[in-house]
Amino acid sequence: MKPLFAYALLVGLMAQPASAQLAATPTPVKPKSVTTTPIRPQLQTPADTANDMARTDRLSIQSDLAWVGLYNGAINGEVSDRMVTAIKEFQKDHGALRQTGVLNPKERDTLSDAAQKLQDNVGWKLVSEPVTGARIGLPMKLLPQVTTDVNGTKWSSATGTIQIEMARRKEAGATTANVADKEKKANARKTDYSVIRPDFFVLSGSQGLKKFYVRGQTRDNEVRVMTILYDQATEGTMIPVSVAMSSAFNPFPGSTTAQTGSTRRKVEYSTGIVVNSNGAIIADRQATESCASIVVQGFGNAERVADDETRELALLRIYGATGMKPLPIMASAAVKPTASVTGVPDPQSQGGRAAVTSVAANSAEGVLTPDLGLGFSGAAALDSDGKFTGMARLKPAVLAGPANAALPSQAILVSADSVREFLKANFVVPAAGPSDAKTSVLRVICIRK
Repeated sequence: MKPLFAYALLVGLMAQPASAQLAATPTPVKPKSVTTTPIRPQLQTPADTANDMARTDRLSIQSDLAWVGLYNGAINGEVSDRMVTAIKEFQKDHGALRQTGVLNPKERDTLSDAAQKLQDNVGWKLVSEPVTGARIGLPMKLLPQVTTDVNGTKWSSATGTIQIEMARRKEAGATTANVADKEKKANARKTDYSVIRPDFFVLSGSQGLKKFYVRGQTRDNEVRVMTILYDQATEGTMIPVSVAMSSAFNPFPGSTTAQTGSTRRKVEYSTGIVVNSNGAIIADRQATESCASIVVQGFGNAERVADDETRELALLRIYGATGMKPLPIMASAAVKPTASVTGVPDPQSQGGRAAVTSVAANSAEGVLTPDLGLGFSGAAALDSDGKFTGMARLKPAVLAGPANAALPSQAILVSADSVREFLKANFVVPAAGPSDAKTSVLRVICIRK
């Protein structure tokens, strides 16, 4: 019976409706349709490409674009629409089929060559202004005439069509805002453009028949102003020059980190010049600044009795000194160029010795070349006849210029007239008569805490 029952059960199951059988089978789920959007790579903009460059490269490009007259913005290495537009204009001017805003290697070389040619044409040079110590760029070939006084230096073309002045003055409570306001009102100027920031100001416009550009800065009641004046006929040359000068302008190089008193050596060696037999010695102000004690080698301790920030001179005095041999600082009928500088090099450069050394040198625009070594700050500068032409003052290296490149240490010539005026103001009568500079210069040692 069991087989029959099993067969009957199987037949019964087979006889069920198809719907019942389907109910026992899971219904397949139809997948939902998904719409996909293709991801397109984001294109790099000209600004992105420029930002990928080193900052020095961006500075160089901005400077070169300024020299060819296509860029008049700040040369600061920051990418802007103005910079990209200037690149496109350069590409258009040089026949590029597409103005991409990104210079290819050939275009970059062409731009560099064009800018260099323009710099060479005007004699572009970075210099230290001898009175203020400010670092500025100048078109030296356009400015053959130079005059200097205690307030600064003025350069001008032979006919006066171009004039550039670097000036300093003291003003209590000076700020960029109130100094800029005074400069706007000076010489009946008509100002077309002005930018006034807490740390600097820029003005430009018309002054009579000339165009003017003024950039100034203040620090601790000290005002330093660079003024550029030029005839409208020279605009094509002077507009890019003015932009480059504005970028290179460094009115207070002594305020950079590399030159602050906190980074000066604990023991600093320089040179002093004996100016009379009563123990009076002329020295570099900065080299004898913030000294716990000052020692003149061979004579002992000295006292700094006066200083002049304008001329960067200091007066030392050794009381009771005998046997000192002064160098004549008397006025000369004819001023000749500097031929040599006599000083006492740093002991590290001469095996610990204190030998006096004379080196051949010449001066141009108040700068002595070649560069002098450590210890020569305060050294005596002489002409070919052995007469005093001034005092050498070493300035530490600073960063300046459109490419922000490091500049070597420089020796600035403090003129003989400035030295004589300083001595007169402090009632020091310099010695007269013949003398040998090698017997009149001494090592000065500043010992700081």
